[in-house]
Amino acid sequence: MNLTLSREDANFLDEVRQTLAPFDDTNGFVVSNTTPALKAFYKALAARNWLALSWPVSAGGLGRSPLQEFLLWNEAHFRNIARPPQGVGVVAKTIIRHGTDAQKERWLGPIRRHEATFALAYSEPNAGSDLGSLQCKAVLSGDRYVLNGNKCWNSKAHTVDYLWLLCRTGEASAGKKGLTLLIVDAHAPGVVIRPLKLMCGNMVTEIFFENAEVPVTHRIGPENGAWRLITEALADERYVHFTPGRVRRDYFVLRDWLEAHGKLADPAARRRFDELAVQVLQAEAHVLRLLTNEGDASGIAASNKLAHVNTIQAIARAAIELGGIEAMVLDEPTSLHWRQTMTESIGGGTTEIMESIVARQRLGLSANR
Repeated sequence: MNLTLSREDANFLDEVRQTLAPFDDTNGFVVSNTTPALKAFYKALAARNWLALSWPVSAGGLGRSPLQEFLLWNEAHFRNIARPPQGVGVVAKTIIRHGTDAQKERWLGPIRRHEATFALAYSEPNAGSDLGSLQCKAVLSGDRYVLNGNKCWNSKAHTVDYLWLLCRTGEASAGKKGLTLLIVDAHAPGVVIRPLKLMCGNMVTEIFFENAEVPVTHRIGPENGAWRLITEALADERYVHFTPGRVRRDYFVLRDWLEAHGKLADPAARRRFDELAVQVLQAEAHVLRLLTNEGDASGIAASNKLAHVNTIQAIARAAIELGGIEAMVLDEPTSLHWRQTMTESIGGGTTEIMESIVARQRLGLSANR
């Protein structure tokens, strides 16, 4: 495995660091994505066309490598700025691959300019990891779908322009084969979005649809053919939303806190903390190895997400073990990290689902366990 960046990639990383420096600690992981600082960050990237960094040139992008896209968002995570907007990855890349020419013309320009923002609307009260059982129903009526049902645990849906909605257009018995992707105006009549605050301070939402109408031109891909599209797109999300930059940042925050509170004077505590450093390096090497290897994108992305979650949760546990009750005080960064990491096992695919994907697609094991 070669961990040395090419001259081109190293120069790009230098440019990224200079561009991102004014936005350090924007804290877009917690605050609403309507804050002026976060909007300014995304607009600064849009001015360089970096929101479309790895899109094909034919789609208005720069045609850069997945490695450069990773370098950009890894640095943004390390600097505590933000994750990429959902629109530039999951949404845009699906439209590029499967949208009509008219849909590409309608959506790609506004997305790369950060003029159209999106939230994923997949999960439901009784369909989280098992999306094949979701019930939110869209019925075709003339040139429109009529939408009824509800969604929940959707990140930042109360702050965006559009919902990237997975809904049922086939019979319930069809399972995964009866699902369709629609772009829904978040402010359309019949759409109600209510924010829910998590214990870490992040906001998720519940969404209700009552006879909401969606133009058939807002359907992406074939009716009842969404399953392949969303699994393909989630692989893209796990590459840039779960990076070792976040892992390294959490490690340094914990180091500074432990040193400031005199918690590393004990040799046993120091040894425990040094073990974390090895885990952090392993997580970084893991994702770089995956980025330079060919293979099933879904399996690679799931493996990356597992490495990310396991390491940041190990850091959070170490904070409590080494910091004791002081580390649990609400305003301490160690407490925030511990509360945030609890949700990481769920967002972007649960740990159990990721393990199953890795078992099948990376290890060649049977789906039956």
